[in-house]
Amino acid sequence: MQTLAERDLRQEWGTGDYQIIYADPPWAYRDKAASGKRGASFKYDCLTVEDIGTFEIDGLHVSQIAAKNSALFLWSTGPMMKEARWVMGAWGFAYKNIAFTWVKRTKHDKLHWGMGNYTRSNPEFCLLGIRGKMKRQSASVHSIIEAPVGKHSAKPPEARDRIVRLFGDLPRIELFARERALGWDADGLELGVNDA
Repeated sequence: MQTLAERDLRQEWGTGDYQIIYADPPWAYRDKAASGKRGASFKYDCLTVEDIGTFEIDGLHVSQIAAKNSALFLWSTGPMMKEARWVMGAWGFAYKNIAFTWVKRTKHDKLHWGMGNYTRSNPEFCLLGIRGKMKRQSASVHSIIEAPVGKHSAKPPEARDRIVRLFGDLPRIELFARERALGWDADGLELGVNDA
């Protein structure tokens, strides 16, 4: 596998059909929880930042499946923000903003408190990156999503709905998907695991 430094991705960018890419990578953390029973790697296989940056679908780099004018919605936690922005660039997108902040709630509608290395963490962030130009279709899409915590690392379905409201019913794909969603193409190791 070539490293990012060995490839001229500029020649590949903008050759795909997807105008919306939605991704929740399985980030590998470098802390003591990674080797214990409470870290993400205990629950599912994680990828290094380099592996995420060079991620391919059927031999195509993410930059190759994205259209010339496209948007990337990339989930990250607070400790992985720097790495998420690096991945965004590696995939050919320019960081624009935090599209969504997911404020986690419990099933009893109280604030959920996770662990964390410094403070007890709650939110996760969905970063927005743009390649080319994307026209906003709705000015009524808010950035705060208050939703209950589901299965480990599953993101609120409302995020997908807001993405479509924001940019319209465009060709779209979810990467590292855990389930199939109507109107979305999907790629992920956990697809079919939860299907009834």
